[in-house]
Amino acid sequence: MKKAMNWLKSIRPLKVLTVFFAGIFLFLTQACGGPGVATQPPQPDDQPAYTKRYDPTKDYPLSSPAGGINNFSDVDPRATDEKAANDKADAMARNAEKRIDQKGVESPGDYARNYKQGTPLGERVKNLGEDIGSSAEEVRKGVVKGTQRGIENIKGNTQNAAEDVTTNVQRGAEDAGKKVQRTADDAGNAVKRAVD
Repeated sequence: MKKAMNWLKSIRPLKVLTVFFAGIFLFLTQACGGPGVATQPPQPDDQPAYTKRYDPTKDYPLSSPAGGINNFSDVDPRATDEKAANDKADAMARNAEKRIDQKGVESPGDYARNYKQGTPLGERVKNLGEDIGSSAEEVRKGVVKGTQRGIENIKGNTQNAAEDVTTNVQRGAEDAGKKVQRTADDAGNAVKRAVD
């Protein structure tokens, strides 16, 4: 009870009145002030307010769809040689289909026809063996190259980890030294304060 009485005695009426009047002043300026922030800026007399707005329900086509990704042409519309590019693409597609058809064997009759027109069976088997051998060699080289790259990455990662550990140990030692120094300084200051 004594604390409450002491608190009430320590409150000065001038402070209470100042806070009360400041609150009333703030309330009145906000409630009765002009709406300057919410108004629209004044428009010049010769220009009407901007009324065109984007309507998401309407379609605003930029250009006519021509197919391809996003239903537009995949070719730059400024390019003048679109027909030449299309012709070249068609020729390349026909050439690829022709090569597939020539090398493919659908039935034993096709194989016999290819055999009569082309190289003998022994040579074809030899070529096939060479193709398989070269493919296996390429795979072996790829595996060796990948393994070497992986070993180099492991070496680099190990070296980086060792450097990080060394750096962390050095920082830890420095932090421990600083902490010991701070503790010694604090103890010295405490002794000085106790002596004074």
